[in-house]
Amino acid sequence: MFEVEPAEGKQPPRRAAAVDKRFRSFDPHQVLLLPPSLDDWLPQDHLARFVAELVDDVLDLGPVLADYTEKRGYPPYDPRLMVRLLIYGYTTGVRSSRAIERKCVDDVAFRFLAADQAPDYRSIARFRRRHLNALADLFTQSLHLAQKLDMVKMGRVALDGTKLEANASKHKAMSYGRLVTKEERVEAEIADLEAKTRALLADAEATDAAEDQAFGPDGKEVDLPAELDRREKRLARMQAARAQIEAEAADKARRHAQDTERRRQERAGTSDEQAVTDAGEKAAAKARPKPKAQANFTDPDSRIMKNSDGAYIQAYNAQAVVDEAHQVITAADVTCNPSDALNYTAMLDQSAANTGAHPEQALVDAGYCSEANLEAAKDRQLACGTDTFMATGRLAHDEQVPPAPRGRIPKDATLKERMARELRTNPGRKAYSRRKAIVEPVFGQIMTCQNGRQLLLRGEDGARCEWRLLAACHNLRKIFRHVGSAGITAAIA
Repeated sequence: MFEVEPAEGKQPPRRAAAVDKRFRSFDPHQVLLLPPSLDDWLPQDHLARFVAELVDDVLDLGPVLADYTEKRGYPPYDPRLMVRLLIYGYTTGVRSSRAIERKCVDDVAFRFLAADQAPDYRSIARFRRRHLNALADLFTQSLHLAQKLDMVKMGRVALDGTKLEANASKHKAMSYGRLVTKEERVEAEIADLEAKTRALLADAEATDAAEDQAFGPDGKEVDLPAELDRREKRLARMQAARAQIEAEAADKARRHAQDTERRRQERAGTSDEQAVTDAGEKAAAKARPKPKAQANFTDPDSRIMKNSDGAYIQAYNAQAVVDEAHQVITAADVTCNPSDALNYTAMLDQSAANTGAHPEQALVDAGYCSEANLEAAKDRQLACGTDTFMATGRLAHDEQVPPAPRGRIPKDATLKERMARELRTNPGRKAYSRRKAIVEPVFGQIMTCQNGRQLLLRGEDGARCEWRLLAACHNLRKIFRHVGSAGITAAIA
């Protein structure tokens, strides 16, 4: 109805500059005249470039590619792309498949590695689960790569363990004693519900012909109410947990009895494997779980363990052997036993198998001290030349190690007393003082830089493979720092 002058685009009020200053051109709505290149957006010495070169030119992805045997179906994502994302994600602390999916949109480095593709979290999670063993084997490849770069000396190594939180709540665990009580209670509830159900069905069949439509013409009594079905499923889970605890107790008793019988036969100078087997089976038949033995419904392989802060968590016991030269991990494993003592021989043997050499010195803390390990350390020194410095007890805060007593070692001194005496000598104190500086920073870097405090995968096999993948990415980070901007291909050429 009224004529108005066309208004120009309003500009937001802006405070004037103090002087007549000329600024650089800035236009947020400017359309790019040429397609952008992600290569131009990433620095030349970026970790993502190292990962891309590593996956494309160095790592052997044969075990991953060998799993694709079907030609039909929609083409999957290139395995190189997925391995790039997982290695970079586990190295930088982005381990969740959903987080990796978001980073492929928001983060330049992830977009560079994915060539501007964006796999959804389901594809990433399925790829990780499908090729979990092959991804865990990247740990061995990373170790061999570090050996080629002369980063592994095997002069002095440190063995230690850390507790990793399982992907399960400790509140979903139940002790054996409580399982037995609850199982009896649930069985009584099921019997009561079944009796009520039968009474209702009988009454319905007698008085209401409509029940034939609800239960079918045969009127089967297996059509139980939802409440009864829920209790039966709960009882099945409790029975499975009880069977697991009983099987573990029987296996533990069997192994203990077999070891005792073998030692008895060694002292007597005889050898009878049938007697060893019979002793184990007899002990297993009599074994009864401790009332406080627990099983978790979410992740049955995990256990409640005490961490370094004194808190009890649902966890796995992660073990690692670390070389002193560049803090490269030479062996990695996961166990369900909270004690470290059972891993001394196995971890050092794994380290020797992975590297092809035995270390000159092995440093372990008091958690590994046992009569069996002290005997094994003595045998290892004679067979492999490895001197083990094993703490025989924990020191209080700021407590100093007492000096070694003068004079000859008593002939009747035990292995523990001899080890304690050796650690009090100047060479022993000097060697053992390096233990924390070798292995503790490695655990700290994995926990903080790689966000490795909690495992994402469940089950002992899943936990072991994920820990080995974390160890592989730790080694690759060390290699990246070692080669610098020269590139991994040129460094190993």
